[in-house]
Amino acid sequence: MIKDLLVRQADSFSEPLETRAEIEALCGAMGDAARFISLGISEEGREIHGVILGRGSRKASLIGGSHGDEPLGPEALRRFIIAGIEEKEKIEDLLEEWTLYIIPQVNPDGEERNASWIRRWPSLKDYLQLARREPPGRDIEFGYPDMREENRLLTRFWSNHSPFRLHISFHGMGYSEGALLLVERHWIDRTGAVRKAFTRSAEENGLMLHDHNRKGEKGFYYIGPGFSTTPEGKMMRFHFESSGDSETASQFRSSSMEWIRSLGGDPLCLVTELPLFVIEGEAEREPGVPVLYNRFREAQEDILESFSRGKKTVSLPEGLRIRPLPVGMGVGMLLGVLESALEAAR
Repeated sequence: MIKDLLVRQADSFSEPLETRAEIEALCGAMGDAARFISLGISEEGREIHGVILGRGSRKASLIGGSHGDEPLGPEALRRFIIAGIEEKEKIEDLLEEWTLYIIPQVNPDGEERNASWIRRWPSLKDYLQLARREPPGRDIEFGYPDMREENRLLTRFWSNHSPFRLHISFHGMGYSEGALLLVERHWIDRTGAVRKAFTRSAEENGLMLHDHNRKGEKGFYYIGPGFSTTPEGKMMRFHFESSGDSETASQFRSSSMEWIRSLGGDPLCLVTELPLFVIEGEAEREPGVPVLYNRFREAQEDILESFSRGKKTVSLPEGLRIRPLPVGMGVGMLLGVLESALEAAR
């Protein structure tokens, strides 16, 4: 199965164009078991491509990169495609049972805007100074079916292959106290095994679960430490309308999870959220309150100011530590989510 694949363990991020060429070449040697596809061209003229892997009757949609400053998801999907093709005998049963519709990077323009710090990973200074996130109205994850050209291309692609049994949108966090998994609300009671596997994976990799009870804000309803529901466009709109910000509210459409569910089939929908940087330290713990995360957020403006004055190292608040999550570790954890999710969605 997936856990048996010899996935590349390099702790740097791949070069997108090099990886694209490698994936296309590998697909060319696989026949109908791995088909390289081009969905079309992004707003700024970059190709959005993917792979249809397998020949089974069950269908899964896997996407990464909706936010340009979250490179771990695209990296995991690219490495999975390469390893899955190179060692197809290890996942032959999966390929007979499932067809995986994989778009590793749905936002190549955002990836390019973040390329400078991604190439210099794991510099916290570069990340904090150079990371660029799409604002509401430009956020691909909340732009379905037709906010941007990228949304239109994905909508057409999914409509041609629906319904799906599984959809995972691989996201990430710049920093957090640990791992977080979002579960679409219709599947809370059917994902006990997925959540147990995710908890075990975090423990085995020395990570806490990011415990943040947002009390329904923007659709994030608390399931337990490390788990919340996936946000929804209508809840995003409600949140900003309630705050008197109708202009921002109008920028939110459906998420990929909502749109996939609208195509039928009662799919399991998940959002992965692993941090690029892990915040550690000692603090009085309160259930549902990420104390260390909040302290770092409060200090971030001062940290950026110190960098702008030419300081080379980070001065953290007393008792806080921050470390990069190894890329290989993150990739392994994300592929673990994929394996457990496929089992649950069967």
